[in-house]
Amino acid sequence: MSTITVAIPTLNGAAVLEETLTAVRAQRLEPPHDVELVVCDSGSRDGSVTIARRHGADVFEIAPEDFSHGGTRNLLMERSSGEYVAFLTQDSVPAGERWLAGLLRGFGLAEDVALSYGPYLPRPDASAMVARDLVEWFRGFAPDGAPRVDRLAPHEREIDPAALLGARGFFTDANGCVARAAWERVPFRAVPYAEDHVLAHDMMRAGYAKAYLPDAAVIHSHEYSPWNWLRRSFDEYRGLREVYGWAPPLGLRWPLLQVWGHVGADWRWAHRDAAIIGRSLVHRAMRTAGSMLGGQADRLPDGVVRTLSLEGRGRGR
Repeated sequence: MSTITVAIPTLNGAAVLEETLTAVRAQRLEPPHDVELVVCDSGSRDGSVTIARRHGADVFEIAPEDFSHGGTRNLLMERSSGEYVAFLTQDSVPAGERWLAGLLRGFGLAEDVALSYGPYLPRPDASAMVARDLVEWFRGFAPDGAPRVDRLAPHEREIDPAALLGARGFFTDANGCVARAAWERVPFRAVPYAEDHVLAHDMMRAGYAKAYLPDAAVIHSHEYSPWNWLRRSFDEYRGLREVYGWAPPLGLRWPLLQVWGHVGADWRWAHRDAAIIGRSLVHRAMRTAGSMLGGQADRLPDGVVRTLSLEGRGRGR
């Protein structure tokens, strides 16, 4: 019986980790496989390690300062034995018992597929703004509901990273699977953010393809205070600048159009409920402010960058 690995980095994830691991252990694969569960914990103090071990995980621990998004996932690959390694975050809950089978199906779509991934579904209590963002973002990858395969032709493998912005360059290790044979040639880079996008770009430039499976969903969404939404957007758009070389244009036109367009779309999503307008306006204004600042992070003082980053990441990290 072949082995498939599910790998998860954890840090104080007890609030949702039990639900995540219960869903992992409920997966059904045909033909049957041995599902190995590997967890790397970087300093939890809330019982996450105990929860993981209770679910039969092989748990190893590292110091908090040794964690990095790319480097730690390489450690998880090294510690695991599966031919394919499915990555989750501690709060990404498989949406059904066929989640893992869905990800694995991606590797049968073409011989060169090295990565497969699925969408996020909003949690039942997600705000209208968060729910719309997730549903519409992933729906745009496969409007017809069919799997999608992306690759670069040989003459495209040196194209500018900005050409990969959007669905073509997207991959997520909050709900994504990596073929070990490809990873041995093209590992994660030890980068501080957007390591999953970087891996996808490196894989495609090396001649591999990636597959999107609309039915391999996880339940994964976040809610933050307005200030922390600004900080979250700061990190996201700083990452876009670092990975793709793209930043929002300076001036008032872009942010005003962003806020106006999103508030209107949120209102329509909420069935024209006027009560959503105020919440949406605050949410979209803070998100847009964070995106503008994140696009200019390389010009800001280190102390300001650390304050604005939800991850507390300063310049040069």
